[in-house]
Amino acid sequence: MIVNLPLTILFVIIIMVKKMKVCILGCGAYGSSLSIILDENGNDVTLWTAFENEAKLLNETRISPKLPNNVLPKNIKITSSLEEATKEAEFVLLAIPTAYAQDTLLKAKDYIKNKPIVIASKGIEKGKYPFISDMIKNELGTNNVAVISGPSFAVDVAEKVPVGLSLACENDDTINLVTKALSNSHFKLRANHDVIGTEICGAIKNVFAIAAGMLIGMKLPESTTAMFITESLNDIKKLIINLGGNGQTSLSFAGVGDLILTATSSKSRNFSFGYLIGSRANKEKIEKYKEETTIEGLYTLNTVNELIKKENIEMPIITLLEEIIYQGKDPQELVNFLINKD
Repeated sequence: MIVNLPLTILFVIIIMVKKMKVCILGCGAYGSSLSIILDENGNDVTLWTAFENEAKLLNETRISPKLPNNVLPKNIKITSSLEEATKEAEFVLLAIPTAYAQDTLLKAKDYIKNKPIVIASKGIEKGKYPFISDMIKNELGTNNVAVISGPSFAVDVAEKVPVGLSLACENDDTINLVTKALSNSHFKLRANHDVIGTEICGAIKNVFAIAAGMLIGMKLPESTTAMFITESLNDIKKLIINLGGNGQTSLSFAGVGDLILTATSSKSRNFSFGYLIGSRANKEKIEKYKEETTIEGLYTLNTVNELIKKENIEMPIITLLEEIIYQGKDPQELVNFLINKD
């Protein structure tokens, strides 16, 4: 036993320092910020972009235009080849806009079979599969899918300030794998098994952030925002339950945590868009903002409105927001609704 002790110690050391190969699909602000955390934790990280020119620029400058104050560590590989990015990865982290998720994953299907897929994209899709997890289970034939979601602006993640996110997965081995890769002294993951509920929280909070921005744009105080957030949280819980999730997820980092952050900060693009509407900005200014900015909540508003109609779920705030944004209804109607809501 004494003779074998040094070998045992050596084996343990090798296990402890073994790098985990991780692929991030998406070189946007959030994907880039997560790559910084994964690299900090000693993982072997590859960032993928669909655009060859973007890959070339990032390799040359190591700075993403969407995260201009942070340099991507030199160890992070950047490529536009799906095969190169995914083939040897131990798990794949999805951080591209929801609208492009299915097409990208299907193109990578041959390289990611049976690998855990971690969804960081936030949104609800039109069509056959409203949620990315459903698409992955049905089109890729795997249940090994996880979701990370919570109050964490990309710039804050990149700056390594303390943040907490929900990690949802039905597979405990995958929870352990992802936790090992991502968590550290400033990046906290709290696990649950409610994949659908966590996805709902991450998507719909962007819609409610638009409405919260409207209230601030109308120069209403924080007290009114607090009332709105409370009503929104109840709606999120109702939607989760109606779609088969766990209502308690609404109280997680992905639920109330992300809702508070996104619905109260001007750093949120969705909040800022709502502010323009609430402050009665001219149409040209609003249209310019829409053209120059990715407003996830706008896309999700349309899709969630279709979903609740299909599932016969009453969510009057969603219906009212669609009428304000697309039919020109006065934003004051949002305040009237909140006051008169039972």
